[in-house]
Amino acid sequence: MFKPTKDNGMEFAPLRTLGDFVLESARFQLPNFKDLDKWGYRVTNNLLYYQSNYFLMSLLVFAIIGALHPVKMVYGLATITILILIFWYTTNENPMASDFKKNHPIVSILFVLGGIYLVMNMLDSIVVFFIGILFPFSAIFIHSSLRLRSVKNKLVNQAENYKLTQTPMGFFLKELGLRTDVF
Repeated sequence: MFKPTKDNGMEFAPLRTLGDFVLESARFQLPNFKDLDKWGYRVTNNLLYYQSNYFLMSLLVFAIIGALHPVKMVYGLATITILILIFWYTTNENPMASDFKKNHPIVSILFVLGGIYLVMNMLDSIVVFFIGILFPFSAIFIHSSLRLRSVKNKLVNQAENYKLTQTPMGFFLKELGLRTDVF
């Protein structure tokens, strides 16, 4: 799949064919829910093998949801960004915000109530934005859980392990502590 490059040590995986991903040669089966290690191994290997397909699928699903509800996506992103910035600014580690809360408690409460009103008023936009983000993750997890590994998938993953190649998904899984045998 990947060969390390001299500039950043990482290359992108090739895009797998649609037939291999979901059509002709694809085989799907429910995982054995009693054997979590085997299920996790299947998901991990599918994440590594189909990582470019998953990235493209995520962008496509996010774009479709964004095209269906463009205003709600923008409002949802803006609302979440504003709330994160307000939360970050008002933490107790910020002495200016802490002093403001002590000196002006009524205004601080009004800001909190304004934030609550903003969330309530923009709740549908926030939900659409989170669906745009979480639906691709759900689709990826479902596909990687149900997709049985093919012989080609197994051979490529073994070759990757043997060559100690580094991929974006492999790096991500390693940082999560899910994949240590790749590096």
